[in-house]
Amino acid sequence: MVAAKDVIPLPDAMSFAEGAGFAVAYGTSHLALTRRAGLKAGEKLMVLGASGGVGLAAVEIGKAMGATVIACASSADKLEVAREHGADHLIDYSRENLRDRAKALGGVDVVYDAVGGEHFDTALRCLNWEGRMLVVGFASGTIPQIPANLALLKNISIVGIYWGAYRDHNPRALVDSLTELAAWYRAGRLKPHVSMKVPLAQAAEAFAALAERKATGKIVVTVR
Repeated sequence: MVAAKDVIPLPDAMSFAEGAGFAVAYGTSHLALTRRAGLKAGEKLMVLGASGGVGLAAVEIGKAMGATVIACASSADKLEVAREHGADHLIDYSRENLRDRAKALGGVDVVYDAVGGEHFDTALRCLNWEGRMLVVGFASGTIPQIPANLALLKNISIVGIYWGAYRDHNPRALVDSLTELAAWYRAGRLKPHVSMKVPLAQAAEAFAALAERKATGKIVVTVR
């Protein structure tokens, strides 16, 4: 059972497949960038894992908020998806030096990291004065250790975002966030990317695509 106050209508033009992957991915990125990082128009946003579910949502939301978006991913194909969804600059961190490219672009004000691992430390060093580092998740499987001296030297904020916790601590924030996102979708400012849709009987294929890092955007398993 879900209380009526905790739900919003699916936008008329949104498919059920888009809706299935919308709330968590876009909700996480929206609250991260608006409430936790305070992203402002004109700032530079770096998104690690920019072709994944939450990463691609962050690219679109960052653009909708007026930021310059720097998308970072591990292949040209994944970066092309990010470019199609609004990224201004692309960095292939399997081939390019992340820090050097960011420095050439004037540094960044906010880093959105759902990947963790080795790129966390490098991205942290790309932040400008009073930059914000969003800790979103650890898709790489490695939880980074934070060099606290860097936070001190540049007045950097390291900010966590766990979307699900708002259900217990501030459910109104979830509803307000999703209401705004639905309005942006209706206005054509957001275009959810479902790269794979499979029936429940073939769910193993979806998990394999995730494990092999072949997925972009969201994968949706249908029940009929």
